[in-house]
Amino acid sequence: MSLVDVRDLAVTFDGSVQAVDGLSFTLEAGGALGVVGESGSGKSASAYALLGLHRGSGARVTGSVTVAGVDVQNASDPELRALRGGKAAMVFQDPLSSLDPYYAIGDQIAEVYRVHAKASRRAARARAVDVLDRVGIPDAARRSRARPHEFSGGMRQRALIAMALACEPRLLIADEPTTALDVTVQAQILDLLHGLRHETGMGLLLVTHDVGVAAESVDEVLVMKDGRAVERGPVADVLASPREPYTRALLAAVPRVEAVRPGAVRDRADGGGQRANGGRGPATREAAPLVEAVDVRRVFGRGRSALAAVDGVSLAVRPGETLGIVGESGSGKTTLGRMLVGLLEPTSGRLHRVDRVQMVFQDPVSSLNPRRSVGESVADPLRARGDRDESLIRDRVRDLLDRVGLDAAQYDRYPHEFSGGQRQRVGIARALAAEPELIVCDEAVSALDVTTQAQVTALLAELQRELGLALVFVAHDLAVVRQVSDRVAVMRHGRIVEEGDADTVYGAPQDPYTKQLLAAVPTLDPVLAAARRAARTELAVV
Repeated sequence: MSLVDVRDLAVTFDGSVQAVDGLSFTLEAGGALGVVGESGSGKSASAYALLGLHRGSGARVTGSVTVAGVDVQNASDPELRALRGGKAAMVFQDPLSSLDPYYAIGDQIAEVYRVHAKASRRAARARAVDVLDRVGIPDAARRSRARPHEFSGGMRQRALIAMALACEPRLLIADEPTTALDVTVQAQILDLLHGLRHETGMGLLLVTHDVGVAAESVDEVLVMKDGRAVERGPVADVLASPREPYTRALLAAVPRVEAVRPGAVRDRADGGGQRANGGRGPATREAAPLVEAVDVRRVFGRGRSALAAVDGVSLAVRPGETLGIVGESGSGKTTLGRMLVGLLEPTSGRLHRVDRVQMVFQDPVSSLNPRRSVGESVADPLRARGDRDESLIRDRVRDLLDRVGLDAAQYDRYPHEFSGGQRQRVGIARALAAEPELIVCDEAVSALDVTTQAQVTALLAELQRELGLALVFVAHDLAVVRQVSDRVAVMRHGRIVEEGDADTVYGAPQDPYTKQLLAAVPTLDPVLAAARRAARTELAVV
């Protein structure tokens, strides 16, 4: 009997929204299956159905789902509780919202073990420390007493994996477990899952929109679109020779760190290329910088608690060029970006900028007012600079919405009525309203799936060609930065450790930290992924 056997699964929300439509697949014991697709393809809804998590939500679920011998559809509530955490466990995308902020990490893991193993408090506590140590939490006995906010994002995800492993489940379901993590932490989590699967013999169902993540971690891949399976096969075969047009388009949208041909980012959004800065005129090297930083520092706190988030950075951005700033979480790149647009002032050093500088933020949900229409949000910079003719303002906003690929008739709609990619287009339109010379994009595509990501980067490239904009692209995704940048600056601990033109930094990196970052980038070649996994252990930065 297969570990997972799904037949003709259908999940319907609100009586009419068909999230999953006739899905069938199996997963054998010890196997690893990656379920990939764009946002809204039905992959998470399918994963939730494996543990009966739609029960009581109002969703209508039909078909047959068997997990570890349990008929999920017809199981009683006690049988489902025994399945969840005992025979099968799930790691969710956002560990901060999955962990209780009021209780120590170790206590939350121990509770799971006590419920399923009927263990004593002492045994459960010991088990919690054991699994935390197993997933690589240093000084596990002491750190088990910490609360979730005292862990980094990567450590919280490790803690969630530890909780899932506490009862040695036969199946681990990981729903976008690395989406919000920077590239090195993502690599650590994927390496951990790979090692645990081979160590314990558990089956793995990995849900992700990142095809590169699937290539690193699974034996087979299932591609979903509009709630249906469009292609399935061994991961090497599907990635090397996809049969379906949708799979080919999905793969073409994946950014790569390998050498790229000029003009390809525009093609990538349409299903076939890679680089955003091709096709526009070259940056004017002789022109005066739009922004120039000389030995700038930004310190938070005082005395012994003082932290230099940016520590002696010097750089310049000239008209028409794109500077990519990359680094792990906490490297200081977002603080630097905020200083470049004037949202933060440097503690010391010299920073010169032109007046017309705007920013596109990482999360358009939180940067757009939910009580105001998107048209009114885009109009704010126009009114702020003194425009008073409401008819002209409305015409200008409609033109901006049209320019970023939205329907001008959507002026009066609210942010919740748009997809993630559409909301980010609204953010770009708002940045363009003030007619800037320079736009700083802070993780502007990090939360988007690969096809939407490609569309947004292509839009930025097109606008740059049309308007002669300069861009600063702040991101932890080295592959995306490679596609959009003329020059790249690598940050670590508040300092720039390497800077140069994109081809040189990516093709012949000099700093060990840059080499470590590049070794952590997911690849679509499973053989190369295995080689990189081995190389990562040799490139640890002291």
